[in-house]
Amino acid sequence: MKTIKTEENTLRVHSIESFGTHDGPGIRLVVFLQGCKLKCLYCHNPDTIETSGGTEYKIEELVEIALKMKPYFGKKGGVTVSGGEPLLQAKELIPFFKRLKEEGIHTNVDTNGRILNSFAKTLIDEYADLVMLDIKHMTEEGYLALTGVSCKETTFNFAAHREASGKNMWLRYVLIPEITGKPELLHAMGNYFKEYKTIEKIEIQPYHKLGIHKWEALGWEYQLKNARENTPEELEEAAAILKKYFKEVKIN
Repeated sequence: MKTIKTEENTLRVHSIESFGTHDGPGIRLVVFLQGCKLKCLYCHNPDTIETSGGTEYKIEELVEIALKMKPYFGKKGGVTVSGGEPLLQAKELIPFFKRLKEEGIHTNVDTNGRILNSFAKTLIDEYADLVMLDIKHMTEEGYLALTGVSCKETTFNFAAHREASGKNMWLRYVLIPEITGKPELLHAMGNYFKEYKTIEKIEIQPYHKLGIHKWEALGWEYQLKNARENTPEELEEAAAILKKYFKEVKIN
């Protein structure tokens, strides 16, 4: 898979969020990187997909932003790189995370698990304190329909690599009624991962339509207009199923 090329010690950034509370433990600086090779039907940041967009930041600039926020991180907080797909820029994330670790800052990668090249392995094996892995779908047909790309196994290979490292991982799963929210899919996911030791929790991401206006602004058709949002009962039922398999289940 092609990666995003930038100048040395530079990252292509879509946006930066201070005081994020839904992108890993504690209070976090969230750096959303530009570019993604998937086009998920429910994507609420479709403007991060195009690989040529974004603004280039020198790594030391981002480190300085993180250092200014460090007093707010406490014992749990830190920096999360998200996207888009951050591992498209894994090569330049290595020196970024290395600097953060030198400053005693917790590091987290939010990824779809499509990229496991040598740079991605070095990053997650040596410098990522946490990996949050997005599970899109449990069937090949469903994965292709949701993301526009085939071969869901790449994500599971990524999960297996992280498990073998013995380092912490969270799973994330967008719950769409009648699409990903079917009980048989939740049981399938639970059974697949039930023997994993590194999974600290799974986060259920309720489906929402907050990104539709962004799709329209890009001139793209939003294909899930007829999908409905979850009822509170559906969210609780999904959580009850997943609690049979995972140590902790959180509804975001």
